[in-house]
Amino acid sequence: MADKAQLPLDLTQVKKAVQALQAFLKSKTSGETLLLDDTDNISLLFTLWKIPRRAQTIRIPLPHGQRTDTEEICLFTRDEPKMTSEQTQRFYKRLLEEKGVKNVSEIIPYNALKKEYKPFEAKRRLLGNFDLFLSDERIRRLLPSHLGKHFYLRKKEPLCVNLQSKHLARDINRVIQGTSIKVNNKGSCCMVRVAHSGMTADEVTENIEATVQTVVAKLRTKGPMVKVIHLKSPTSVALPIYTSDLKHLALVEEEQEKAKKKTEKSSNKKGRKNASTKTAESPAGGKEKLMDEEEEEIPLLVPIETPRKKAKLEKSSQKRKLVKASKPAAAKKGKKTPNKGVKNGGKTKAKVRKQARKSK
Repeated sequence: MADKAQLPLDLTQVKKAVQALQAFLKSKTSGETLLLDDTDNISLLFTLWKIPRRAQTIRIPLPHGQRTDTEEICLFTRDEPKMTSEQTQRFYKRLLEEKGVKNVSEIIPYNALKKEYKPFEAKRRLLGNFDLFLSDERIRRLLPSHLGKHFYLRKKEPLCVNLQSKHLARDINRVIQGTSIKVNNKGSCCMVRVAHSGMTADEVTENIEATVQTVVAKLRTKGPMVKVIHLKSPTSVALPIYTSDLKHLALVEEEQEKAKKKTEKSSNKKGRKNASTKTAESPAGGKEKLMDEEEEEIPLLVPIETPRKKAKLEKSSQKRKLVKASKPAAAKKGKKTPNKGVKNGGKTKAKVRKQARKSK
């Protein structure tokens, strides 16, 4: 728990790393980038000792703003009653001007978001046009189904703002100039943006110190978690600014051993329960069955075959056999007793005899 209270950072070493990174970024810049006034993001890469059990999002207020004035910011608002989308847009523009908020470049009501940005291409265009998205906290649960997964995959999901706050300008500036880190339960590394290359070395070091202390204090884990912290930009090598002691490794190993012992105990208890339910040893050494096994076994119900089809087949086969047996018997009788109507050359025997008598 002492590790969570405060992390011992060597600020002189941090400042040296910041100066080295700024020198590298200046050497990489060309005349075109200087004319466009482009700046590179400076981020911190946290490597943890073990993977967290639960995912977590940590909001971090920074002493110096880590966004430039040229960045485009979009605000999603709710639809005011008895107002069209254009009227609600004008209403919130006046509200922001009265409160002194000048960072928001465009306001989109919820009804306009549903109608105008329904196609996939319109959503992608909206995603590419702005660097940061804010949303009224009254409609935050309605936005994911209309924005789509690309806002969340590129880590541009809208940040919630209370538009009914009395100190609206202060709250919006905290959200815009602050930062947030997402601690996943799928890996041991997480990154957070803390500054840009246009800031001074002292401002960047102060932002780094504030970020590290808030992350260490708000992590939902027991014991030391931070293993290594690196400072980097999108085009540079990661520079280490903090490495934990081996004492933390010993503490982590002790926690792992405790967790293993707990799992072994729970598995042994389950095995004993299963063994006791199956059999119980008698004092003579033999094994006696429990009451559940001594009960009479219920016979299995075997489905009775319906004899309809078989009986029909048997009857039809018996009829065919009888017909075949009767045909040869009738043929034999016909040979022994020839029929009277058998013709000999087209005439019967009686006619032949009569003709013979007449001829005599």
